[in-house]
Formats: sequence, structure tokens, C-alpha cells
Amino acid sequence: MNQQDLDRTLALAGLFQAATLVEKIAKTAQVPEHELAVCINSIFVTNPDSVEDVYGGSAGNVTAGLRALRDVLQRNHDAVKADAIRYSLTLIHLERKLRGNPGMMSTIAERIDRASDQARHFSPTHENVLASLASIYLDTISTFKTRIQVMGDIRHLQNQACADKIRAALLAGMRSAILWRQVGGRRWHLVFGRNKMLAAIDQLLKGH
Repeated sequence: MNQQDLDRTLALAGLFQAATLVEKIAKTAQVPEHELAVCINSIFVTNPDSVEDVYGGSAGNVTAGLRALRDVLQRNHDAVKADAIRYSLTLIHLERKLRGNPGMMSTIAERIDRASDQARHFSPTHENVLASLASIYLDTISTFKTRIQVMGDIRHLQNQACADKIRAALLAGMRSAILWRQVGGRRWHLVFGRNKMLAAIDQLLKGH
């Protein structure tokens, strides 16, 4: 298994982990704190030495995303979360739109840099930080014609803290979508690279 295959699979797992968190927050308002922290932290890692560095230095930090991706690739209908898949695929589509808008990319980078100061002062998952990241997503990515329609319990969707977590997680998903593209990820890999990705997932999950 070459490193590029492992990197692509790990970045895609990061995307699926973020999308799965969006679904959980929207439907239950509950989310594993560690998984959320990994996703949010990934937004602030802008000059990593490796793909693993984006996720705290270990593939084990995206175990949930690796398992979710494996369920999709194995067509495990009992475990697959349709909304999370839809969010993931839409983010991949939106990444292409964002790539074609360097002005928006620059705005996002500048505002993430400011939010990182907040994260250092408080913590990456502090409500103030999540609100800042949510506003970045709202003011930029959500202005595209194609928008992610989040489905869930209306009580949670209308709760400001939950809404901030959802948008912050979507921004983290976009960060992983960008990373996936940077390490050579393409849409056709989702169709024709299935067996290779499953082998990469098995290798990445070993010991976790």
C-alpha cells in the first residue's frame, strides 16, 4: 500500500467523520467530544508535515470516519447513514466551487487565522470558537447556489449552539475535502478505487 493511497483514504475519512457528526448533532444534539475536537482542530492545521498531522498525528483519531467510510464502501445498509453520505458528496462538489473562487479562499484563510487566536485563548471546541467558525461557513461556503440542507430534529436545528456546531463541523468537512483533493483525491476514486480504499482502511485501523 503506497503512502498516497493511505493519505487519500485518511483525508476522506476525515470528511466522513465531520459529515457523520453533522448528522448526529442535527438528530440528537449529542456528539462524542473527542471526535468533534479532532474535526475542529483540523481546521487550524494549515501547514501540516503529513496528513496524519491534520488529525492530531494519528489515524486513530478518525476511527469513526474510517469505519463510516468502510460501511459505505462495503454497502453495509444497516450501518450506512444516508444523510452523512449526502453531506460528504455535497462538500466534495462545493470544494470544486470554492477552488474556483480564490477571493473566498483568501477570506476563509484570514478568518480562520483570527479564529485560531480565539482557540488558543479558550479551546477549539469553546462555544465562542464554534460560533466564529460557524459564521465563516455561513458567510462564505453557504452562499454558493448549491447548499447543504441539513436534516434533523427541528428543536436542535433551531438551537443556536447546535447550529454553530453543525456549521463548524461542515467547515471541518470542507477542510478535509480540500486536503483530499490536495493529495490526489478525485471523484472517480469513490467508484473505481473501492478495493484499494478498503485495504487502506484496514491498514489504518490496525492497532486502533
